[in-house]
Amino acid sequence: MGTKTLFAAVLITWLAVFQCCNGHNFNYKEALTKSLMFLEAQRSGKLPADNRIHWRGDSALDDGKEANVDLVGGYYDAGDNVKYGMPMAFTITTLAWSAIAYEKELKAAGEMGNVHSAIRWGTDYFLKCGKKRGIFYVQVGDPVEDHKCWVRPETMKTPRTVLQINETEPGTEIAAETSAAMAASSIVFRYVDPPYARRLLNKAKSVCIYIYIYVRMHV
Repeated sequence: MGTKTLFAAVLITWLAVFQCCNGHNFNYKEALTKSLMFLEAQRSGKLPADNRIHWRGDSALDDGKEANVDLVGGYYDAGDNVKYGMPMAFTITTLAWSAIAYEKELKAAGEMGNVHSAIRWGTDYFLKCGKKRGIFYVQVGDPVEDHKCWVRPETMKTPRTVLQINETEPGTEIAAETSAAMAASSIVFRYVDPPYARRLLNKAKSVCIYIYIYVRMHV
């Protein structure tokens, strides 16, 4: 689920929602549903009871153990089993703005609940990534070892290496995109789940503070 693939999937969703029920030769609602199911197929962690991808099971339930932190959840990337922070955050940001811009259309298509679930699957993970003060976790998995094989995440044996950004290991781009993802998502949940929306906004602000402090220290 690399950046280009993610963008293509989200773009299909945008187009499908924008033209839902207006086309005569294409089933845009089906395209929208399948775009969302594509993301659901990339879910990592303990899957919910209403999981629509029946051939997917729980996976990577020890993610974060190496760093003594719970990093279970989030999305896999590009069809492999690594969890990269940047494309994941980009995806959640775009999904959030889709939910904001096309709220009426998504509700008409009966997919708003699934969009909320898709966003929350990412933001729940981001909240875990920023749980430790001064540290933000941005990757789980070893891409070198992972790319040597093609295996289902449910049965993978590759290392679940954890990478972080902090005052000495910068990553302002990832921090900025993740902050944007949580801020945009807070708008989506503002009237649906106000406490959760506030939690996301507060975490987005704290990540922004990290960026500000790092830039001031190195200018």
